[in-house]
Amino acid sequence: MTGEGEHRSVEVTDELNGERADIAISKLLEVSRSAAADLLNAGRVRLGKTQLSKSDRVIAGKRIDVKLPEVIDPLDFTRVTSESIQVVYEDDDVVVVDKPVGTAAHPSPGWQGPTVLGDLISLGCRISTSGSEERKGIVQRLDVGTSGLMVVAKNEDAYLNLKDQFRLRKVEKVYHALVQGHMDPPEGTIDAPIGRHPREDYRFAVVADGKPSITHFELIEYLAGTSLLRIELETGRTHQIRVHFNALRHPLVGDLAYGADPVLADRLELRRPWLHAMELAFLQPTSGKRIALSSPYPEDLKRALSILTATS
Repeated sequence: MTGEGEHRSVEVTDELNGERADIAISKLLEVSRSAAADLLNAGRVRLGKTQLSKSDRVIAGKRIDVKLPEVIDPLDFTRVTSESIQVVYEDDDVVVVDKPVGTAAHPSPGWQGPTVLGDLISLGCRISTSGSEERKGIVQRLDVGTSGLMVVAKNEDAYLNLKDQFRLRKVEKVYHALVQGHMDPPEGTIDAPIGRHPREDYRFAVVADGKPSITHFELIEYLAGTSLLRIELETGRTHQIRVHFNALRHPLVGDLAYGADPVLADRLELRRPWLHAMELAFLQPTSGKRIALSSPYPEDLKRALSILTATS
């Protein structure tokens, strides 16, 4: 970390109340825990006039000021070229986009690529001012390396309504994923808590003291040495699908950070996990009408399936 960068002010969310400062900064800024610790050790993080240390506890609703260096280590992932986002649904309250791989949900330290929020603003779309400065209107996030459907709130009432829908599990989120090996049984539920990896803080893992995490899956098709699955999330933890299937020793094809075979990824020309947010259904915040949308596979995922099919 060298030089002087921007100053950031972030609000501690309810879910981080009482959390260690290094863990809270890691999650709020979306950087690795070691990068968050570096910021704290360098005296760059303050609560009011008080300089925070790694082991200090944070309080929900309080604002933390961070003096960023010019360079900060981002989460460990492979950058890929982004396509333009596509707006698939829009009304006075919400906009739903089909997010391409290589686009982040919102700005974060260390990320220089395109974002959903930036693309929507460039299109002249109104975005809710609710949420932190860098996450305005964001009620649902997809990883940079995950493609598919994502909803953004356009006003404050819609933001609160959608947050409640996600919290009460009224939103239906269906993913398609290609995992290594043949799943047996071909359908089931993974109920395993997820938290930070005990040794590698840029990753997550199934850990005893993690947050409750539930994933439902069913087989779509067996292909050569792989299984194409339909996955429905009951909870929405960071990297949930990737962590759960890695724990079952069926990592997502192409997901090198979570145990995938790099030789298979190369053969299928994949530069990211084979994972797509395929279906999204929610209640329109004002009318209560059910909105149900779907997204086709992008070209890189279709190409991987074609290569597998040819060898089956």
